[in-house]
Amino acid sequence: MRKTRILVVDDEHLIRWSLEQNLKKQGYEVFTAGNGEDALRLVREEQPELVLLDIQLPGIGGLEVLEKVKEFDDEIVVIMLTAHGGLETAVNTMRMGAYDYINKPFNLDELSIVIKKALETSDLRREVVQLRSEHKKLGPPKIIGTSKHMKNVLDMMGKVAKSEASTVLIQGESGTGKELVAKWIHYQSSRAEKPFVAINCAAVPATLLESELFGHEKGAFTDAKTAKKGLFELADGGTVFLDEIGDMEMGMQAKLLRFLEDRTFRRIGGAKVISVDVRIISATNKELLKAIEEKSFRNDLYYRLQVIPIFLPALRERRDDIIQLANFFMESFGREFNKSVKSISSMAEKMLIDYSWPGNIRELKNVIERAIILGTEDTLLIENLPLEIIAKSSASTVPVSTFKLPPEGVDIEEVEKELIRQSLEITDWNQSKAAKKLNLGIDAFRYRMKKFGFLK
Repeated sequence: MRKTRILVVDDEHLIRWSLEQNLKKQGYEVFTAGNGEDALRLVREEQPELVLLDIQLPGIGGLEVLEKVKEFDDEIVVIMLTAHGGLETAVNTMRMGAYDYINKPFNLDELSIVIKKALETSDLRREVVQLRSEHKKLGPPKIIGTSKHMKNVLDMMGKVAKSEASTVLIQGESGTGKELVAKWIHYQSSRAEKPFVAINCAAVPATLLESELFGHEKGAFTDAKTAKKGLFELADGGTVFLDEIGDMEMGMQAKLLRFLEDRTFRRIGGAKVISVDVRIISATNKELLKAIEEKSFRNDLYYRLQVIPIFLPALRERRDDIIQLANFFMESFGREFNKSVKSISSMAEKMLIDYSWPGNIRELKNVIERAIILGTEDTLLIENLPLEIIAKSSASTVPVSTFKLPPEGVDIEEVEKELIRQSLEITDWNQSKAAKKLNLGIDAFRYRMKKFGFLK
């Protein structure tokens, strides 16, 4: 894997040497230049990911080098080094595309943090561009389901996507596909070319959530070495998905409510009022009305969020969609793992439909993935399903309930032999089809054929 390349441009040899040694120890590949001409040549030849650029250079000045670097490749991150710091200098360099600027003399540890943050931001920006490009090619995510429940949901989703509704609340049990619905709405809307940004409110500590959403200014708190844009600012023009909003701390709920009133905010430690245009899609698996009664969720925020409510049914409430979903996942994982699984046995279908699916679509997806990985047949059989599905399915008792043991008893070996014979006869001795009739894998079926003398 290629190391991250950094170009150091400064006319002072000691600074170039010091930075080169320090950055190499951190694992970067480092190039140096003492003037603007050499810097531009190395940018073309080595194509670094980041440039540390002194403003005061002999010949071509630092600002002109910055301009030409950005013309060559706007994705190159440039951090300016200056012994003549000031607001005007900062504004000029940032306006021209610099990521940040550092005053001389600088602290190497502080510079290291700035470089790391800059590269992380650059990687994130490239990832966003790539994801947008992929989504543009693939279109919105596919929503599977033709049941009455899902037809109603899809109809509501279509109306929301075409509307200018600024807040949407998706409610449903864990695993029902709330984020998928949020993405579908975004990519079917006029905001599709803008960012879709998601955050799980339950996964981020309350002390950090405000910074994640609103951002912070440099020096706003101990670890705020650089200014940081929050998700609302990064997603301007697009959609912010607030997952598990029912777990948001009460103090943060008040700040979110204030933002929702006019879509304006201040970064932590900042005085400037920032205005953005974002659609807020929230989701929760909690009963928010109950949370309001328990004083853990704000009544006013609830009614502000649920301008457009969407309720996702549990999988057990849309059993007509189970096999359609299973087939979709089977085809998807078949491609991923290079397996050719073309169908689901009738008994396995009955068990999938009969199971209660407490984990909803997420659980079904995991079950099918496991079955594809472990299965060896071109049909998904009951032996590929987890024991809890077989044990909790009433379908597993159907064959037993239709058989009556005669008073004189039977020879179990003869019963098994007869079942093998009958399955072969009704399928014209097609072993694969006969095995499916008994919900056996082809290897297990052939073993029994040899055992009873049907196969030499």
